[in-house]
Amino acid sequence: MKKQTGNRGRKSPPQTSASTRQKQLEIEAEGIVRLNKYIAHAGICSRREADSLITSGRVKVNGKVVTEMGQKIKTSERVEVDGHVIRPEEHVYILLYKPKDTITTTSDERDRSTVMDLIEDATGKRVYPVGRLDRNTTGLLLLTNDGELANRLMHPSYNVRKIYEVVTTSRLSDEDMARMKAGVDLEDGPAKAYHVSRMETHPNGIKLSVFEGRNHLVRRMIQAVGSEVVTLKRTIYGGLSLKGMRRGRWRFLKDREVNELRTLVKLLDKKSLKK
Repeated sequence: MKKQTGNRGRKSPPQTSASTRQKQLEIEAEGIVRLNKYIAHAGICSRREADSLITSGRVKVNGKVVTEMGQKIKTSERVEVDGHVIRPEEHVYILLYKPKDTITTTSDERDRSTVMDLIEDATGKRVYPVGRLDRNTTGLLLLTNDGELANRLMHPSYNVRKIYEVVTTSRLSDEDMARMKAGVDLEDGPAKAYHVSRMETHPNGIKLSVFEGRNHLVRRMIQAVGSEVVTLKRTIYGGLSLKGMRRGRWRFLKDREVNELRTLVKLLDKKSLKK
């Protein structure tokens, strides 16, 4: 797939990735698929959440309520969730270099700039941010309509790595950095950085990696060692990076990147990735 770069005022046509086409071909070739998988591929929830929809009687197949987990259906059958007919949809994956003073939300009542304003010409499909970055935090943000992948990426059990570049009001000591690696106590429980190093480009700058996604986590960890954040940028999310990107721009993920994310959260095994 060709690299796409966002530019406001310039429309980019919706893209169909090879991974999307492959998924669609697999479903069509099988002819029969598990109902929870079919629902998840419609982009409305994860497979586990689809199981809950099924057991709670909210799913119909050909007009009849189905409550049995593990149920298999033909892909030509009519499936409804809460009275709405669903079909597996084309998934879209967008990497955005989020700038400062931008809200990570799909809309804002106060009419402030949102990340959706930056990708409004990217696709005709509705996508959602995977997690969030604070208004004044810059850096890598993933947006997609792949609900199953998004839910797993945000779930703490999958240990998705995030790397941040932080400039603080005061230079952190070696002891401060060691404390963050050992773990600091926050109001919602202990938190630690799995790697901390100094930045060569700023005397008060550090790089740190975390696997959690709690609100304001990095800012609160910095406060716990007696300093404050001046600037905060996320440079790595899972295997994705900002390499070659400019602030405020976006691009579609490459098939390889999508597959690596799916492998990371165990939606695709490593053997499939090597094929």
